[in-house]
Amino acid sequence: MSIVKTVPALARAGVDINFRRLNALSNRRAQSTVASTQADQDVNNREDAGAQSYSSRKSRNASSSPKISIDFEQTQEAYKSKDNLELLRSLVVFKLCSYDLLVDKNKELMDISKFLLGKKAFEQFMKMTFYGQFVAGEDHKSIKPLIQKNRAFGVGSVLDYSVEEDLTQEDAVTNEMDSCVSAAEKESMGHREKKYKAHQQFGDRRGGVTGARTYFYTDEAKCDQHMETFLKCIKASGGSSVDGFSAIKMTALGRPQFLLQFSEVLVKWRRFFSFLAAQQGRDGMEALEQRLELQPLQEFMTKLGATGDFHGWFTGEKQGSGTIDRLDWNGLIDDRIKISDLLVVPNLKTGQLEPLLNKFTEEEEKQMKRMLQRLDVLAKHAEEHSVRLMVDAEQTYFQPAISTLTVEMQRIYNRGKPVIFNTYQCYLKEAYDIMTMDVELSRREGWFFGAKLVRGAYMYQERSRAEEIGYEDPINPDYETTNMMYHRCLDYVLDEIGLNRNANVMVASHNEDTVKHTIRRMNDLGLTPTENKVYFGQLLGMCDQISFPLGQAGFPVYKYVPYGPVNEVIPYLSRRAQENRGFMKGSQRERELLWKELKRRLASGQVFYRPQPEPAL
Repeated sequence: MSIVKTVPALARAGVDINFRRLNALSNRRAQSTVASTQADQDVNNREDAGAQSYSSRKSRNASSSPKISIDFEQTQEAYKSKDNLELLRSLVVFKLCSYDLLVDKNKELMDISKFLLGKKAFEQFMKMTFYGQFVAGEDHKSIKPLIQKNRAFGVGSVLDYSVEEDLTQEDAVTNEMDSCVSAAEKESMGHREKKYKAHQQFGDRRGGVTGARTYFYTDEAKCDQHMETFLKCIKASGGSSVDGFSAIKMTALGRPQFLLQFSEVLVKWRRFFSFLAAQQGRDGMEALEQRLELQPLQEFMTKLGATGDFHGWFTGEKQGSGTIDRLDWNGLIDDRIKISDLLVVPNLKTGQLEPLLNKFTEEEEKQMKRMLQRLDVLAKHAEEHSVRLMVDAEQTYFQPAISTLTVEMQRIYNRGKPVIFNTYQCYLKEAYDIMTMDVELSRREGWFFGAKLVRGAYMYQERSRAEEIGYEDPINPDYETTNMMYHRCLDYVLDEIGLNRNANVMVASHNEDTVKHTIRRMNDLGLTPTENKVYFGQLLGMCDQISFPLGQAGFPVYKYVPYGPVNEVIPYLSRRAQENRGFMKGSQRERELLWKELKRRLASGQVFYRPQPEPAL
């Protein structure tokens, strides 16, 4: 269920959003079913005649492009950007992160240290240790030296302002419950699904999350402040490097109530399609292969006693083709004056569209519009400053709405080049289906697909919430399955890049095997680093033995660069310590490589080693 048809409605409602090229997009979407037979043929072409052309082109590209291999064991290359004190700091910090007691009590220990040392001495201590390892600086000016140094060694930056409100758990729960429950729900909870309702025991969304910043809604003024911060990040990213990246979170831009409700609507529409597909014997197929025949659909629904005209749900072009696919189905929502009118779901018994909730207040309507306005402002700003904007993924009860809104921004801003990047969490069971549908939509409509692939940051929280509240666990059963899903999604996007060069992907991973797999596939497909179609990303202060060799070899590689005042990024540092505890226990390799390089320098008399950048290959 796309919101592309809602944009004219927003304009009629007085929302000041400049959705350029919208009519062209709407026309393309209206024509999608007319071309759906051709689209199906295009999908088949990947395996039939088109695959032969693709194979020959791939063969020519692969044979003409030099094979690239990187030895991640070469510590001299991996750490040439670090002086000896930086190597020593990394060793100390990683070692401390491996002690359970220190990690579990890290917040309390930092509070005690601050009390004993005083504010200035504490901040200096943090800059020499944890803060200096994982945070670039306090503001846009202070982070420039680090950004410039990394750039000199071939590594770019994704700026991420990492300040969080240091809320108590009680305050976090209160804010979450107030912002996720509408006025109508307070009067009557209705028939909302429990997954997409706020639950007090999970009101503090920071619980069980180590690698992601969390925003809690306070008021609209706070959302405006978050938008201004993101705007500064975008501007700084544009000034720090060519084609920089900047990251945002959609929960920072508005009241999460809308994301919850819109996600529930989207999931119910998808579930309804799957149910109807099963009635026509098309269950068990991949998402892109499922199609519904309209005449049997009408007959089946009438047999159930439904009174709606299901042919009338679709345009004349769709009726003419006689079948629809999931992308056609996603465009069912009519133009509506109010955003709240988007939140309708199909009634299986009547065949009619019914509101998810009985009513919305005028203020709730305005809050929904403001969230979309802020998102559009950020997208336009990114486009103007030649910055790629990555929309981070969040919890599964928010993510359907976040992903759909991000795709709508892609349809507008990714016409000439990839500006907006969507994030796909590969620990989700449905990751492949969701991503391939978005790729297919970009192919049909002719815009650039942009993706960041991650494994995911909310696994423990998601599992616990699903089990306690009582719905299906959305997470893959184990780490190996997640790895398989990650590589499956990655291979699909790489094939798409090899086919038409209209897709881009950020391989956001600390997994060396995944990085090596990506390089092998790029070699096979004849994709060169200089095409800037495949990017790599790691966190600042971690996995330098992967990032810097990639950069020196000419690959586009980026560090996620957090910044902010020392005392205000303590929550971020606390989670970094927890994340590193698991990371370092899982592998001792990074510490071994750090020791190897430090000992090599000392043995060769390089006691006062100073980094000297060399031109990238």
